Amino acid sequence: MNKKILAAAALLLCACRTAGPSEPASQAEPEETEEAVQTPEAEEAVITPETTEEPEEQAEEYTASLFVTGDGLLHESVYTDAMNEDGTFDFAKQLDDVLDVVSNYDLAYYNQETILGGTELYLSGYPTFNSPQEFGEYMVSKGFNLVSTANNHCLDRGWQGIVSSREFWNSQENVLMQGTNTSMLEYDEIASMNVNGIDVAFLSYCENTNGIEPDYGFEVNYFPGHEQEMLDKVARAKAENDVVIVAMHWGTEYSHEVNDEQFRLANALAEAGADVIVGNHVHVIQPFQWIGDVPVFYAMGNLISSQIGTERRIGMIAGMDIHKKVENGETKITVDNVRADLVYVTYVGDETVLRTDVKVHNFEDLTDEMLEDHDAVYEEYKAIITGLDDNIQIGGV
Repeated sequence: MNKKILAAAALLLCACRTAGPSEPASQAEPEETEEAVQTPEAEEAVITPETTEEPEEQAEEYTASLFVTGDGLLHESVYTDAMNEDGTFDFAKQLDDVLDVVSNYDLAYYNQETILGGTELYLSGYPTFNSPQEFGEYMVSKGFNLVSTANNHCLDRGWQGIVSSREFWNSQENVLMQGTNTSMLEYDEIASMNVNGIDVAFLSYCENTNGIEPDYGFEVNYFPGHEQEMLDKVARAKAENDVVIVAMHWGTEYSHEVNDEQFRLANALAEAGADVIVGNHVHVIQPFQWIGDVPVFYAMGNLISSQIGTERRIGMIAGMDIHKKVENGETKITVDNVRADLVYVTYVGDETVLRTDVKVHNFEDLTDEMLEDHDAVYEEYKAIITGLDDNIQIGGV
């Protein structure tokens, strides 16, 4: 065939392919160039991984609730009234109406004013007390796990009373008792427990022991003559724990007024690292006060006793929430929702006989037959609680 004819045919065929109806000219394949060629290795090289920001550190938060009240002051009338015919004791009939609420709290504090030496040391009332250990068992069963024994009656039965009491409290699981000791090791230790992720330390000190001197020097946690030692221990407890609760046995007996020494010591304790301060000794209630962020209950009064006089039969109960927040390596402790209320002890009889039918009531359950003008009395004693600081809720404990 003629070469010119073949060339013309080739051109015609090419034209048909580039402009035919099945392949529009606008969709013609681009010419391959050196820059357009992509090898698998090249494709892989130009892929950049997605970058993600690291998530912000989430704050860790923990909360524990705390209940506090006053003296377990077991006069002969109290434990005799609680004794059954078979020699056992029923303290529930005296206290359940008030203390059933304690099970709602993670931590619960009271002052064991009378030594729990037990029946083996024979029981006795005022002026040198010894009480049945069954009272302690009852209080633990209600949920109390912080117990102070540093008070003016803790040496009423001498060394043997201290030993019997300590052995009893050491036998109670998950209970911190502080204030009296049978060794220097116990005296020096910082009692602590972890509650809901919060490390809690508990310390207890008293002012005197009614002139009775200890045999060895370590039996009782005194603050007179040992104030700097006490403050150093508070600071050490704070360095090793999140929260420090300090119980103080102080004040002018039977006075609703906070004295200068109480004010001074409360400020020193707060500065040393105490997060909560709860006091007693005076057998009547005293005001509440915030010192910075530290709640201070100067005196809770009697929880249970058979003392004579309306003011000695009125006690305080209180509740609060403790918060721990850990963020960016920093731990912050706050105490809030602080609230208080009043309780009252009824009984039959007077100072000439053993009282009977001893029972502790919430004020809301009282009648005028139980306490004359009880509503007016309630208002009067509420005013005592808020006498220094009204930044506390009354009711709702």
